[in-house]
Amino acid sequence: MGSGEPDITGHPREKDIENECQTSSTLVVDTEQESQSPKESFVEQGQVVIGGEHESQSPTVSSVDKSQVVIDSDHDSETPSVSSVDKSQEEIDGEDCQTPRVSNVSKFEMDVAAEQECQNPNAISAGVSVVVKSEDDVYVIPKVGMEFESEDDAYKCYSRYAVLEGFSIRKDFVNKSRVNGAVVSRRYTCYRQGYRPTKYTSNVRKSRQETRTGCLAHMTIARQPNGKFHVTHFETKHNHEFVTPSTAHKLPSQKRLKFAQAVEADSTSHSGMDGVPKLGMGFDSEDHAYEFYNTYAGRVGFSVRKDYVNRSKIDGAVASRRFTCFREGFRQKDKRDMNVKRPRKETRIGCLAQLVISRQPDGKYRVTHFEEKHNHELVAACRVRMLRSQKRLAAAQAVDGNFVDGSKIEPKSACELQYKMIGDCEYIGYDPIDYKSKLPSRRMRELREGEAERMQQYFQSKQLKNPSFFYAIQLDADDQIANVFWADAKMVVDYSDFGDVVCFDTTCRLYRDCRPFATFIGMNHHKQMVIFGAALLYDETVESFKWLFQTFMEAMSGKKPKTILTDEDATITEAIDLILPGTPHRMCVWHVYQNALKQLNHMFVGSGSFINDLSSCFFEHEEEEDFINGWKAMLDVYGLWENEWLHEIFECREKWAVVYGRHNFCADLKSALLRENFTATLKKYLKSDSDVLPFFKHLGKVVNEWHYKELEANFDMSQHMPRLMGDVIMLKQARDIYTPKIFELFQLEYETCLNIVVNQCTESESLFEYKVSIYGQPREYTVTFNSTDETVACNCMKFEFMGVLCSHALKVLDYRNIKLLPTKYILKRWTKDARV
Repeated sequence: MGSGEPDITGHPREKDIENECQTSSTLVVDTEQESQSPKESFVEQGQVVIGGEHESQSPTVSSVDKSQVVIDSDHDSETPSVSSVDKSQEEIDGEDCQTPRVSNVSKFEMDVAAEQECQNPNAISAGVSVVVKSEDDVYVIPKVGMEFESEDDAYKCYSRYAVLEGFSIRKDFVNKSRVNGAVVSRRYTCYRQGYRPTKYTSNVRKSRQETRTGCLAHMTIARQPNGKFHVTHFETKHNHEFVTPSTAHKLPSQKRLKFAQAVEADSTSHSGMDGVPKLGMGFDSEDHAYEFYNTYAGRVGFSVRKDYVNRSKIDGAVASRRFTCFREGFRQKDKRDMNVKRPRKETRIGCLAQLVISRQPDGKYRVTHFEEKHNHELVAACRVRMLRSQKRLAAAQAVDGNFVDGSKIEPKSACELQYKMIGDCEYIGYDPIDYKSKLPSRRMRELREGEAERMQQYFQSKQLKNPSFFYAIQLDADDQIANVFWADAKMVVDYSDFGDVVCFDTTCRLYRDCRPFATFIGMNHHKQMVIFGAALLYDETVESFKWLFQTFMEAMSGKKPKTILTDEDATITEAIDLILPGTPHRMCVWHVYQNALKQLNHMFVGSGSFINDLSSCFFEHEEEEDFINGWKAMLDVYGLWENEWLHEIFECREKWAVVYGRHNFCADLKSALLRENFTATLKKYLKSDSDVLPFFKHLGKVVNEWHYKELEANFDMSQHMPRLMGDVIMLKQARDIYTPKIFELFQLEYETCLNIVVNQCTESESLFEYKVSIYGQPREYTVTFNSTDETVACNCMKFEFMGVLCSHALKVLDYRNIKLLPTKYILKRWTKDARV
């Protein structure tokens, strides 16, 4: 507004101003023409909209009580004198309007928007309504004597007025004619009128919130001889506060008003063309509404659950129905859950996203409420097919190219990101045949006729499809293929994320007539097996293994593992010492166990318990004393003291037994190897007399199945939360950070720590040493705590071996009132963000 315009301040309601208007009951002011009236009067509880695009000049505008003066001007607005506006909003949208004064208009309909010129010296104050008109809505201020064409018009008028004021209305009593049943009189009241009867609420378990406060505000209408309805009584005083503008949309009458407007808009437009639900949208049946919402959910990334349904008591047809997000509400506690060993994961987290439909008189179902916002992350497009409600809608997608990190990156972008991580396709143009590292002798095993050509063709085709595919060939003294190594882009990415522990698996050598296949295997953050690379070794000399480990390091950009596990083989050990000096190298306990099964297969006949006792000796003991006692007991029970192989393997027990290698991080890889014998699944295709191409294809299929399992685990992780044993801050923290598999392990350790007692504590400056034990057990563990940096260490060395704090360390942290898990004891490789 112009700088010359005075401030607008509030005044009490004014009475009659100077002159009265003595013309018709409707005053139409054309703002495109020049409107001249000697005096401009007070407009009570009204809204004046002045529309135009030119300069607005009003010498005097008197007080407007509870009004909205809309002023939205593109040009200068000059108003020498404007009197107070109470509870109003000013906005001039004005053309040239020159009105010295307009007389008092009480209960008068004033429509400011037309193309007429109206010049009225005076307008009589009569029993007429005041229409307040904006671009979108028309609000009419009810008055005693106001006339309506129908009962419905009266209801709409009072409803709009109530919304403007900040309250809701309800239809109260109705008096109908005994002759024809027509409405004679009707009363509309404030929604807080009267009081709720108490006789119906005495036996209700969950009482409803009290809304009625005995408010007396109401409007009564009565039919006149001319068939129209007049306002006979209008009470404006309320005994409660009005709602704020920010919460006015929650009023029942406001919802009904918006719904009616939405239905009208839906009938005149093509809503739903964009696939997004809208208020008032119509459907022929509830099934059509469900399919529409489910299709929308598939595009957005959530699953739909059918919630409550309200059926008609007359014909049983669906009267209303609510469809919700599948994470709506919370799971109710069940006493039976206390005895469940493996409880179901938590899926519901109180999401409020929903769609409510209701049947209308015309038989259509219309959207009466739509909540779009979710309180959780939505599912990425490539994993929508895994949602329960989307399974029958989504087509199967290929696993290749999909991402596994849970981020919202399209498959193509995910692949590009993977390629960038391994060096932006630096392998393009390299020579896969290594002429510099030729074997000094002829290879030990022969290839089938034509097999070398088929292998090269296969690798070349893979690299043509994906330039990041890496393969290398070592030749023997006769320039024949001796050894082959390959790794695709996904394997290289897996190694960059989980290459801290590598198992070099050569189990195929245990089988007769088996192709010389070897793999580099690891474990991901879901405790699932991943493959880092594969090789076919037709020569098993030290030079061949040296070349293989060197090539593996080149493919992985020189990143060395923290620990490497191999079979018992002197040539492999020598090659590792030369190529990976300083890398902790241990014999894989799983490989030793596989050798034991082969050497002692005669013991399985007639003894069902031998394999269990053998497995217990290899995998279950965590203390040296327990391991030695268990080994001796097995030899005694089964008479194996004279077995040379067992004697030899026991002599080198420090190289493979779990109890001697707990200072080396192994990520509990043995558990994955026990669950999934990789070589056994390929045994059918590893026969040396079979063609190599079916082997390559089956290997690719197995690797893709592993990738898909990780996709499923990522999806399951994003949709379900593990159950907590109690409301514990540290457990909540761990659940948010760890993957479900690792959290289960952590929660078991925490549960055990509740039964641990602190027996002794010695202090030496900032170093504290605690002796702890499980209640009722004699064995003690020593836990040291440094108060300077809050580091904790236990002699069981579970964290060093596994990467998860043990129950003994957790007990000391709790004893020191440390309620959150220190970040230094959270390994990224076990977290949900391991691939970020």
